[in-house]
Amino acid sequence: MIGMKIVSKSGRMPEYATAGSAGFDISAYLPEPMTLKAGARALVPTGLYFEVPEGYEAQVRARSGLAIKHGIGLVNGIGTVDSDYRGEIRVPMINWSNEDFVINDGDRIAQVIITSYEKVKLEIVESLSETSRGEGGFGHTGL
Repeated sequence: MIGMKIVSKSGRMPEYATAGSAGFDISAYLPEPMTLKAGARALVPTGLYFEVPEGYEAQVRARSGLAIKHGIGLVNGIGTVDSDYRGEIRVPMINWSNEDFVINDGDRIAQVIITSYEKVKLEIVESLSETSRGEGGFGHTGL
């Protein structure tokens, strides 16, 4: 387990919901309730600031309960917080449903997974190696 420094303006510590949780939940940090209108999107503040270790990223992901129960997701699917970013973590939420959704201070709005990554050296070439799949795209391998 690696360590990571955080600042929490609310004083709340993000938590893993269970011992087997891959991500920890983060909460809204709001002076008053925020209404996310049907079909609308908004950046929701968390009052959290991360110092992600070099060689790692923080992936901000939707919470499945909000998605299935209320149609609430993230505008960009998964957001990446780089190790050199020091600003507030704000969650780009979208209301896919037909009903307004109220977000209250302290509501769990997203989950964060910390993961390592590798950088690659990019090389421009004239062609790529052949594979059995070739250029087959989405749905190419069957149902």
